[in-house]
Amino acid sequence: MTAGGSILTVRDLTVRIISRRQAVEAVKGISFDIKRGEAVGFVGESGCGKSVTARAIMRLAPEGMRVDLGGSVHFDGRDLVTISETEMRDIRGRRIAMVFQDPMTSLNPVITVGAQIEDMLRRHTGLSGHAARERAIELLDQVGIPFPIRRVDDYPHHFSGGMRQRVLIAIAISCDPDLLIADEPTTALDVTVQAQILRLLLRLREERSMSLMLITHDFGVVAGMVERVNVMYGGRIVETAGVDKIFRAPVHEYTRALLDSVPRLHRDGDLP
Repeated sequence: MTAGGSILTVRDLTVRIISRRQAVEAVKGISFDIKRGEAVGFVGESGCGKSVTARAIMRLAPEGMRVDLGGSVHFDGRDLVTISETEMRDIRGRRIAMVFQDPMTSLNPVITVGAQIEDMLRRHTGLSGHAARERAIELLDQVGIPFPIRRVDDYPHHFSGGMRQRVLIAIAISCDPDLLIADEPTTALDVTVQAQILRLLLRLREERSMSLMLITHDFGVVAGMVERVNVMYGGRIVETAGVDKIFRAPVHEYTRALLDSVPRLHRDGDLP
């Protein structure tokens, strides 16, 4: 499902992460587009620059570090690299939302999940009080939390890993974003729960006509989830293709190596 022109246009993006000891160029001049309503996968090994790219789009720096951005990141006609932090706060969470890798470190452990959803609603939609609480319950229901009217007052540690990830997704979609960035959304989840989370993201994307940027190290995750794939290695995009083509006829040797690492039920020479 692709609705039309690009909602995100990235050109020659470079990201330098600066700490007290050193500066590292983590992303090296990458360019890509995400169309309205399109799902695009970013695949590569840990450390290749996928998550750094996502955080650069959101203008989020690693804790205790500074980030210098080069190039341009045009979202719906506005360059996110050059706008003020005040303008960026209006976009972040409301028009571009992100689901992070680890829900236990992304959720505040001493605040109920309902209050965390309500905080996002107050900040970006103006809902408060009873209306915000009712919307929080509705969102928990939409992402498949059982008995949401009871669970809305629970704390993150009361939920399993898969349920915490659903809470993060509820927070991310609370303001109906145009672009959802899912950064390794199934990391540390068992295979059955992984499949449930991916089906949830697929359903929400279709229902809400959101664009989706799906980040993973696993080619098996992008199959059936995205239309196009960008393969990253060493801070660069080394191959871009439609998902069917990249599985059928990968060009870059690194892409072929990643595909060869995907577990298969049968190997050459095995009985079918």
